[in-house]
Amino acid sequence: MASLILVLGDQLTDTLPAIANARKTKDTILMAEVREEATYVKHHKKKIAFLFSAMRHFAKHLRDSNYNVNYVYYDDEENKGSLLEQVKHSLASQSFTDVKVTSPGEYRLLKSMEQWQSVLGIPVTICEDNRFLATPEEFSSWAEGKKQLRMEFFYREMRRKHNVLMDGKNPIGGKWNYDAQNRESMPETHQVPKHTVFKPDDISSEVIELVKNNFEGHFGEIEDFHFAVTREDALAVLNTFIDERLPNFGQYQDAMVEGKPWLYHSHIGFYLNCGLLTPSEAIQAAEQAYHAGQVPLNSAEGFIRQILGWREYVRGFYWHFMPGLKTDNYFNNSRALPSFFWDGQTNMNCMRQCIKETQKNAYAHHIQRLMVIGNFSLLTELSPEEVQAWYLLVYADAYEWVELPNVAGMILYSDGGNLASKPYVASGSYINKMSNYCKNCGYQVSKKTGPKACPFNYLYWHFIDKQKEKLSNNHRMAMIYKTYGRMKEENIETMKQDAAIFLSKLTKNEEV
Repeated sequence: MASLILVLGDQLTDTLPAIANARKTKDTILMAEVREEATYVKHHKKKIAFLFSAMRHFAKHLRDSNYNVNYVYYDDEENKGSLLEQVKHSLASQSFTDVKVTSPGEYRLLKSMEQWQSVLGIPVTICEDNRFLATPEEFSSWAEGKKQLRMEFFYREMRRKHNVLMDGKNPIGGKWNYDAQNRESMPETHQVPKHTVFKPDDISSEVIELVKNNFEGHFGEIEDFHFAVTREDALAVLNTFIDERLPNFGQYQDAMVEGKPWLYHSHIGFYLNCGLLTPSEAIQAAEQAYHAGQVPLNSAEGFIRQILGWREYVRGFYWHFMPGLKTDNYFNNSRALPSFFWDGQTNMNCMRQCIKETQKNAYAHHIQRLMVIGNFSLLTELSPEEVQAWYLLVYADAYEWVELPNVAGMILYSDGGNLASKPYVASGSYINKMSNYCKNCGYQVSKKTGPKACPFNYLYWHFIDKQKEKLSNNHRMAMIYKTYGRMKEENIETMKQDAAIFLSKLTKNEEV
């Protein structure tokens, strides 16, 4: 009477019920580096190396803990190329009474697994993923009957439920949100503590060679691999962040500085999303640091909000609105992704910096993703399908449950406002305020029109003009449309003409 327990590459947590309840002398844990999951989009080389190495280290940890583990390497002859076929192969090779798997983070995979019992002819149990602080059912219950599903109100409920940064029934400090204190640009001379790096061990080195040999056509660089790949090292990343960077995180969390991709951010999304860290321990570490007087409230609250608020919210939002969220296209945008999204070869320094850093690190922080690359994607009417695929494959912390709501709802507004109260678009002045990118740009942020003008300037007003029927009644856009209404018609026409020229170049993949 033995169970086959399938563990996915983003489920590297031994407290998951499917693992913790395993009978070590009888059950077998199956882990596999399957081709289908590694290649259904051409994931960043560092993303594949990170996950394969973390999986191999986790399998070793399980074996050291006396679990029976069947680990299938990418280049094994026994590798069947997909999760279902690998499970079939295991069932044919050994006698099992049932299959257990933790609920996956992707809709397509869950729908497939829900059919496995009839396909395999054996009981299949899809166990709860207990690492999150709200279940999809809790989110849907909260969302029921609401006209607007705003993260801020969900976040407050989560603060109350889990008693985080609370003073009785009220938030500590008297306010729920200190975001207004968290929008400072960073002086260029400011010295940021170095982010935590690790030298690849033998396992990681083997995986890096595997990626070099098998994923040459995938996006990104594999050199300078330095991610944590064990729980112990992931905890070291968290603890170092709490001690060295969380005190200034709030103040500078939206800042962008050329040549400094890591800044004061925690970089623990990699480890939270694959299971090496849990959200509870990250939240508790930040809250304890605040109570100990190590960090100011705005930093602690801002960091906790990203996890307890935003991360939990987008996960619930994903399951609540799938599968329609994946195909929503509110603005009917269809322009193909420009070639410079793959190589960073553009005269726009902000885009060049963010894409080049993504190419090198499989990472960019949230403002680079939202207000530079995402802002550009919406203003230039790029295809939601292509933008979603790009964000999913280029970042090592990207899985569909977290990527799709952020891209479809927050970045592209392709869901028509179920997630965001307005489109997150801005002219070049925002990028200039929050970064030093504009100083080394081929365009001039101070110019609104003409061949040397920052493209974000005229693209922004082109968007406002083109989408006025859909957006002019949005109360959060009222001030923008008042400004638009006062603009001279000839100025609007000039910006529309400049936008048309730029978009034509983009369509033809000419240099911009």
